[in-house]
Amino acid sequence: MLKQFLIAAPALALAACGHGGHHGHDMHGEHHGEHVMHMPEAGASPMVKELAKASASILGADGREIGQARLEQGRTGLLIRMEIAPGGLTPGWHGLHLHETGDCSDVGAYQLSGGHHGKEAGAHGLMNPDLGPEAGDLPNAWAAADGSAGYEAFTVLTELVPALGGDGLSILIHAAEDDHRSQPIGGAGARVACGVVTRTDG
Repeated sequence: MLKQFLIAAPALALAACGHGGHHGHDMHGEHHGEHVMHMPEAGASPMVKELAKASASILGADGREIGQARLEQGRTGLLIRMEIAPGGLTPGWHGLHLHETGDCSDVGAYQLSGGHHGKEAGAHGLMNPDLGPEAGDLPNAWAAADGSAGYEAFTVLTELVPALGGDGLSILIHAAEDDHRSQPIGGAGARVACGVVTRTDG
């Protein structure tokens, strides 16, 4: 059972797994992800976003499906929930990012997904003290000893509908954890899983 934390944000409290959640959601009966919550600057009035839903089939290094992700745009931010089946990932922390191109066809390499959504030189990292974070930055995912994972995060850095425009959007999982500070990807290493995000609400 993974650790659970609670973060209270001004004028908004959200239930989620890990940092920012209270009891979390039990996706496989025992696995929970961890996340942080990103909120607007103090005193800012969050703009209402266009509501939308999307999903992604997560492919592992060999191209086989290892899990599913669901994305739902709320009034002020984007909720992401992901489930990874046993054996899908190596145990431990994994960097997780939204990427600028909806293409996972180069199985194992996953370079066709492009760079981070909203990529800006020197701006990577949720804890970046200078320029960041980038729009595609997300909290790390935790995989249990059997390689399964349950993950939920809420971010105000990305709006789903605009992100799906143009070249689309993908969700990438890295071999190692993201330190949320160093450039350009927080030392997260190779891309080990990829999912093309597709709108599901018409």
